[in-house]
Amino acid sequence: MLIPIRQWFKRKIPKVPPDIRKQLQQELLNEAELDTEFLFLTVSSCIIASLGLLMNSAAVIIGAMLIAPLMLPLRGLALGMLDTDRFLVKSSLLTLLTGTMTAIVISGMVGVFFALPEASFGPEILGRTQPNLADLGVAVAAGAISGFAKIRRKLSDALAGTAISVALMPPLCVVAIALSQNALPLASGAFLLYLTNFLGITLSCIIIFIFGGYYINYGQTSQAVSGFTILTGILVFPLFISFGNLLQQERFEGKIITLLRNKTVTVGQQSELVALNVQWPTFPWSKEYPIILVTVQENINNPITPTQVSLVEQLIKRELGRQFKLVFRVSQLREVVADYEQPLSTPDLFGPVTPPPVSPLPQQESIPSSSDKRESERDGGQY
Repeated sequence: MLIPIRQWFKRKIPKVPPDIRKQLQQELLNEAELDTEFLFLTVSSCIIASLGLLMNSAAVIIGAMLIAPLMLPLRGLALGMLDTDRFLVKSSLLTLLTGTMTAIVISGMVGVFFALPEASFGPEILGRTQPNLADLGVAVAAGAISGFAKIRRKLSDALAGTAISVALMPPLCVVAIALSQNALPLASGAFLLYLTNFLGITLSCIIIFIFGGYYINYGQTSQAVSGFTILTGILVFPLFISFGNLLQQERFEGKIITLLRNKTVTVGQQSELVALNVQWPTFPWSKEYPIILVTVQENINNPITPTQVSLVEQLIKRELGRQFKLVFRVSQLREVVADYEQPLSTPDLFGPVTPPPVSPLPQQESIPSSSDKRESERDGGQY
């Protein structure tokens, strides 16, 4: 069985000339070198990404992604594993490990300095603490772009660098920021995202290099692919569970909104639904109940009572078959209409404006008409 596969492999995927493979190997070795430029870009991008995460600014985080150099040693690691080049593998791993530890230390210092509590973490931080299969797909696509851009000279490395830095630097910063506030569950989730992206990117780079003809022999190629496939497959199980929970949560929130609007007087008629947010437990197996935060605007003449909240909570529990806690965030709605029975006045900042007195207009001399002249002549010529 292996012999036909090897023959098909050699026939369908011809090798590149040795000098071309040697040139790519030397270029990746230079990129994976641990030098001053790599450390400077790592520290700079780490500080920018950390500040962007704390400020919850996507624009600042994107700026850090553009200069993050962590994608450079990953391609060297992929080719080194494919060609069993120990020196290239060792150099790539050393550079990657140094960059990873540097990013964690710098981000941790930023987190300690600002001391933002866990309860104040924004969506940019929390969004990187619960990885799922979609994140693995992003990592695989980013690695494919990186490898393809390297073997095709027409493509710019900036495109691949941007795609990979999206997947590596921000999770590392989230790990350090969460650790600085003793948020271990969030830190572990962000580190799982980093590992997922690391393995997915490297595996897809290896596959791209294989189909580009940069392999040495079938045996080494199969070992490299099998090793990273097994490591990536180990992470698929928790990522699959997380992805399933994400889909279930989305459906759950949609059903709640439908129930509130269509089957309750409290939200359907007595108040207006503004927003709905569900705070889920950090881990799916946790015994904590999810908290449903319902933001509504109620009529000032018909306020929502605790009894109504309890009845709505029981209704949703009966319909969805799950225990939770319901919290209403209420802002009163006051309607103001014009009063047409009162005279209109224009108020200013200090009180009503009194219209200025109207001065009488000067009387103008009237011009007699021709009929008046004739009548005046009959009366003796007086106007």
